[in-house]
Amino acid sequence: MRYEEIKKLQTDGQPQQKQRRQPGLEDAEMDPMPIFDDPDYLGSRKLAGRTVIITGGDSGIGRAVAVAAAKEEANVVISYKNEHEDAAVTKQLVEDKGASCIVIAGDIGDEVHCQHIVDQAVETYGSLDSLINNAAEQHFAESAGDISTEQMEQTFRTNFYGAVHMTKAALEVMKPGSSIVNSVSVVAYQGMPVLMDYAATKGALVAWTRSLSENVSPGGIRVNGVAPGPIWTPLIPASFPEVNVAEFGTSTPMGRPGQPAELAPAYIFLASDDASYVSGQVIHVNGGTIVNG
Repeated sequence: MRYEEIKKLQTDGQPQQKQRRQPGLEDAEMDPMPIFDDPDYLGSRKLAGRTVIITGGDSGIGRAVAVAAAKEEANVVISYKNEHEDAAVTKQLVEDKGASCIVIAGDIGDEVHCQHIVDQAVETYGSLDSLINNAAEQHFAESAGDISTEQMEQTFRTNFYGAVHMTKAALEVMKPGSSIVNSVSVVAYQGMPVLMDYAATKGALVAWTRSLSENVSPGGIRVNGVAPGPIWTPLIPASFPEVNVAEFGTSTPMGRPGQPAELAPAYIFLASDDASYVSGQVIHVNGGTIVNG
């Protein structure tokens, strides 16, 4: 993105707002809309002919990665929960770039559904080359006592077990040269006092990424992660009180939240052959926060 556009983002901020559902809606409720497509990002066929599954691909970071993958000529499979309108918009955005796209609704916390996603991808496109485990939920809690057992289990079911279920199904069909990219988070490294269960799931996903990478490396499959900082997505107004939303991202060294389009190239890099000698690593796209991880 051009420096002038970034400076405008830094000064404009976002108004107070609240969404009443997880993981949130983009097109119907976000103010301002997240930037999911960087016009300066030009594809160079990095994923030409390859099939990419993106969980949580209907909005936010997932939508930006889907659009970037389309520019790289991938076949895009979007998994999402129940945000049908957002998913339809993203599908059209991908197709407008000249790529093929299918969308699959359902809960990735269900292992059977995860197998269905992979089966549909292979049935439609003949292979699976990259898996982007991006779907997540998070819940604001001021104290540990506010986190119910049900909430803790649900957050792990989506954020961690969903990624594990998807990975197990994907590994059954992936061939050497394939890649898995997990969305972890800056909070896995520095913590977050009001997102304790969410941070725990992301810490688990970092450990899973590192361990799995060593386990599957002999088979020629790479596993990496991207650790976003505060990124302007529907999950933010769906998670935080209105006043926190208005201040979201201002504590970073860059003084603003990031935009989904600013993360997409990191995912494309790790999914492509450009990262053929990269595995077990995490790229930190977090507005300048030093985490030493």
